[in-house]
Amino acid sequence: MEQPLGQDPIPVAGSLDKSKVLNVRPLRQLVPVFPSASNVSSFSTPQGAAPFVCAGPSGPFPPGVAPFYPFFFSPNEQSQQTPGGTTNTNASFGLNSPISTAVPISSFRTPTEGTSAQNTGSSRKNSRRRAQLQDGYSDGQNDNSQYYGIRANDGEDSSKSGRKNKSKKKTRNGQDINFMSDVDIDAMLNDMVSTYNLSVLDSNRQAHGNIEAVSCVLMVFDLLRRKISQVEESKESTPGNIRRPDLKAGAFLMTKGVRTNSNKRVGTVPGVEIGDIFFFRMELCLVGLHAPSMAGIDYMGLKVSQDEEPVAVSIVSSGGYEDDTNDADVLIYSGQGGVNRKDKESTDQKLERGNLALEKSLHRGNEVRVVRGVRDFSNPTGKIYVYDGLYKIQESWVEKGKSGCNVFKYKLVRLPGQREAFLTWKLVQQWKDGNASRIGVIIPDLASGAESLPVSLVNDVDDEKGPAYFTYYAGLKYLKPVCSTEPSAGCNCIGGCLPGNLNCPCMQKNGGYLPYSSNGVLASQQSMIYECGASCQCPPNCRNRVSQGGLKFRLEVFRTKGKGWGLRSWDPIRAGAYICQYAGEVIDSSKEKDSVGDNEDSYVFDAKRSCPNLEVLSGDSDGPPRLPFPLVISAKNVGNVARFMNHSCSPNVYWKPILRENKSEHDVHIAFHAIRHVPPMMELTYDYGIVPPESANGRKIDCLCESLKCRGYFC
Repeated sequence: MEQPLGQDPIPVAGSLDKSKVLNVRPLRQLVPVFPSASNVSSFSTPQGAAPFVCAGPSGPFPPGVAPFYPFFFSPNEQSQQTPGGTTNTNASFGLNSPISTAVPISSFRTPTEGTSAQNTGSSRKNSRRRAQLQDGYSDGQNDNSQYYGIRANDGEDSSKSGRKNKSKKKTRNGQDINFMSDVDIDAMLNDMVSTYNLSVLDSNRQAHGNIEAVSCVLMVFDLLRRKISQVEESKESTPGNIRRPDLKAGAFLMTKGVRTNSNKRVGTVPGVEIGDIFFFRMELCLVGLHAPSMAGIDYMGLKVSQDEEPVAVSIVSSGGYEDDTNDADVLIYSGQGGVNRKDKESTDQKLERGNLALEKSLHRGNEVRVVRGVRDFSNPTGKIYVYDGLYKIQESWVEKGKSGCNVFKYKLVRLPGQREAFLTWKLVQQWKDGNASRIGVIIPDLASGAESLPVSLVNDVDDEKGPAYFTYYAGLKYLKPVCSTEPSAGCNCIGGCLPGNLNCPCMQKNGGYLPYSSNGVLASQQSMIYECGASCQCPPNCRNRVSQGGLKFRLEVFRTKGKGWGLRSWDPIRAGAYICQYAGEVIDSSKEKDSVGDNEDSYVFDAKRSCPNLEVLSGDSDGPPRLPFPLVISAKNVGNVARFMNHSCSPNVYWKPILRENKSEHDVHIAFHAIRHVPPMMELTYDYGIVPPESANGRKIDCLCESLKCRGYFC
């Protein structure tokens, strides 16, 4: 009897469910498994070191040897059935799993051929090649591309990834740097995850997700990834070591069961919407959109009579092969296999694995999820992955590729009636390149040059000609200085604050780390961020002055349908990225009502309000961040783009207070950062918050956000 589409096949008792093997490699590419011995540090094993141990991928394992992903569960566990009759591939996962059972981080890294001096250059070259993913690209879209990748010298056991390091003092750019030490990465991740509310990830939603579970997994992943990046960057870099915090965070969450949609399915994935974007392949794995972290074709086995045949469930087209991606509704996809690298001899592709699954899907007519990789213009080596919806394979053929070898080609056609995704990217890029005009533009630059990038005012909804008059101002006006009881002289970082410099007083206030990555993504989870200010000697482009550098994204103020004016971006925004600050006039909180009136359009930001749903991002579970004084900002008469950001009970933006060093005065600003990845042309919203009971005046405004968590009002 034929297995229904979207359900995992039930394996024969005692057999291994082959549909769970995410990526099959030739034997020559398998990585040897070494025991976790203290004296094992590389492939160049000295005399007397622990001997080489050979173990099958599914065990049994000798003492000290751990299984590696995706083989870290036994065939018996693999065959456990859920009440619904589907195979539960997450049987061995658990939110309470001890870190000692975690997948070794080194399972995502390939050891070098050797470690001798004469092989150093070739080893590094080979490590870079191994970093290339199977569809022909590398996940170079990390915060610092020079820091991330595959570790070149990686024969040491995985427990050393979190071991303590000795502190060393070095000189970098003329500055004495005391590098951070004694940081146990594994213990740090365990502590972080234990503070998060993961109740939405019960066993059912691990297997079958929803939008809440997907949002939770992606947020936790990115918080861990950013923290790992921040900690590792503060350590002294070792030649040949390239760090991959995305893989470390992903491996950790996989072992802890912090994932969703683990059961493969044909068609849509609950909680993942068309147009969603991802900056890391590991994100696709964690939410069940595309299981293999490297291969471009994901497939599963279905029962056909007494046999089992593979069908494709998703593909990732990211430019590694000779795909034709110019058409927004048609994709010509190249099969996998053959060698697509200059250092290897090319061969004909074979009708096996993913290629066979695509051929079977052509005849069955099942839907295939398509993820398109697009260029990340903020990172030359990076890609952004756009979920473009469901396609069907219309035809297939074989043709000669550029290498002269046979390549399988598959024509996929997008199903009608779906919201636009990739087409929106292409249209926005035409606006930015000047090849097409943005319809409905009222004013090309609402900021009149006050911002580093123009801010368009657009209305393609009705006849409204613009918002009420106000003066555009990009900063914050204090009517009188706020004196500090703790004066500061600022830092002496002439060339800019550098990671690991424990001598920097600004970094000391940020817990010993730079709060931002090199591309301006917020890594700190402290309730208050301390930026360099007027009393610091670092330059304007210092990494600790992110909120002082103006807009980083091309924003537009647009007319919404029913909510007045709103704000959105032409550019994709990654989670944690700085968007803008709340500009305006700081007013006396005791005279707030008299200053701005009761008009709901008064554009007031009140830092005393709390956002309970965003405690994990605020770094403070006891309400709003503790500021040196009650901060209330009015943007009614003077303000910037932030005054147009609408409220949502399920926002994609949150705020952080920024304290800048300014001698004997407090200089506090409010900076907005992305909660999650935001695709182009999606409205930017934040939670206006809840007024403390002692300050409530009984006024409530109806909320129009229409989110699943809508409170019905804000005040």
